[in-house]
Amino acid sequence: MRRDIKAFLIDVVEATDAILEAVNGIKLDDYCNSRLIRSSVEREFIIIGAALTNLSRLNNDLFTRIQNAQRIISFRNKLTHEYVKVDNTLVWGVIQSYLQILEPTDR
Repeated sequence: MRRDIKAFLIDVVEATDAILEAVNGIKLDDYCNSRLIRSSVEREFIIIGAALTNLSRLNNDLFTRIQNAQRIISFRNKLTHEYVKVDNTLVWGVIQSYLQILEPTDR
């Protein structure tokens, strides 16, 4: 069964929420020292990137309205295919500086 656009958008929102919950109250050192938190965060970023990839195929007009959508997909690809070279400080920076663009404004 084919998923609809709304399902992919919900995936993005839920994964964003999960990342924010995983890092709530911790600092960069805590993040770097916890494989469990890092793997959880990376998995949620992978979900976000995959959902946006699917969205781009289903509704490119909506996809292009999402700020930095193509960069998010590239980030997902880096986490997935270049996992050996993941820079924890970079991932932390993305969380701190850019994750809020994926949060819905109507909450």
